[in-house]
Amino acid sequence: MTIKPDLSITVPAELGAVHFVGIGGSGMSGIARLFLGSGYTVSGSDVRDSANIAALRELGATITVGHDAANVGDADTLIVTGALWQDNPEYVLALERGLPVLHRSQALAWLVQKHRLVAVAGAHGKTTSTGMIVTGLLGIGADPSFVNGGVIDTLGVSSARGESELFVVEADESDGSFLLYDTAVALITNVDPDHLDHYGSLEAFHDAFVSFSAAASELVVVSSDDAGAVGVTAKLRASHPDKRVITFGQAEDATVRVHSVDTDGPVAFSVSWQSEDYRAQLRIPGLHNAINAAGAFAVLVGLGFEPAASLAAIAEFGGTERRFQLHGTVGGVSVYDDYAHHPTEVAAALSAARTVVGNGRIIAVHQPHLYSRTRLFAKEFAEVLETYADETVVLDVYGAREDPEPGVTGALVSERFTDASHVAFVPDWQAAADHTAEISRDGDFVITLGCGDVYRIVPQLLEALQRTRA
Repeated sequence: MTIKPDLSITVPAELGAVHFVGIGGSGMSGIARLFLGSGYTVSGSDVRDSANIAALRELGATITVGHDAANVGDADTLIVTGALWQDNPEYVLALERGLPVLHRSQALAWLVQKHRLVAVAGAHGKTTSTGMIVTGLLGIGADPSFVNGGVIDTLGVSSARGESELFVVEADESDGSFLLYDTAVALITNVDPDHLDHYGSLEAFHDAFVSFSAAASELVVVSSDDAGAVGVTAKLRASHPDKRVITFGQAEDATVRVHSVDTDGPVAFSVSWQSEDYRAQLRIPGLHNAINAAGAFAVLVGLGFEPAASLAAIAEFGGTERRFQLHGTVGGVSVYDDYAHHPTEVAAALSAARTVVGNGRIIAVHQPHLYSRTRLFAKEFAEVLETYADETVVLDVYGAREDPEPGVTGALVSERFTDASHVAFVPDWQAAADHTAEISRDGDFVITLGCGDVYRIVPQLLEALQRTRA
């Protein structure tokens, strides 16, 4: 069983030497980078080496591959994620020593004290929206600090310290930790049903977003299109009628309205703001990214920056790691990877792929994430995959922080396809790569989907294509 961090504890005024358990993850490595930049002694451990770990070592962190109590050394504070198991030897030793054990969001909340915080939350779209805000602010001459859930392509990092008072963070709603921040500007991309294993009910999930937005001291930016977000906005306005709110999306009553969208290739669109229209073309495809850009635009103009310059700067955003990321082309078949792990996200990723695949087909390699999400949304995943992909290969479930559930496998998704001839449940990764290569044709897009470790199958896919098509 994974740990349940106590988000109510008082964080010490001084943290001393900090030790990160699971330091290689995108979120943890970004926070560790900021601690190093602030002059702290940083150590850590992870189950495998990675580029993130190599970069942190170059910055001065002491990192061990593999978990062992000895790794804690003389650390004063342990920083963990909710994916950590209770029997982790470093976690157990910290408890025995009485060291403060902080969830990564508590450590981040401690770091952002005294800054003007822009916090981005939502069931999906957070990483891209955060990256767009950071890119926009940098492009117009602001110099924010930031921590994102993925590496921003044009910057090559997921976090950095800036000189201005602004601090932009991707805020995690999955465990309620987004409520820890002293937020100035809150952006809510959507409130699609998710993480109900933590919240227990859809109402509690929505109420958490109401609390998050109510705590924003300056501004709330919220989707006008997502039904859950619209409901949160209504509750917020009823309970806090003086709260400043900017809505964004395609709805006719949106404060920042997206219109005249062209999804043929990199998406182009217009936004209306205060009776003026502004046009932009992004470097990435997909209607969902036009809407993400509108949310970022709403944040920047809400902060007081000039609209045309803000949108032009946002349009320079080149994507983030694991978001529609091309890894190679073999024999006319392109292999992409995407973080999508919720039915709405999968639909958005595949819709974006459709705008650029031309006459080729889309072959989705889907890794279900979490046993609870697979059980709850198997039918929705099947419907989306069958609708938007031409062929689907389903892997087994990536359990992450959850214990296995009897009978919950990737087959729950594949068995719900109405036409079984276009889907295969292949839990063995090499067999899955070989099957994908065998069914591929010139011009096809292969896209891996999931927020687990499905990206690790990409080399096997490329090798299988090389054997089959070269």
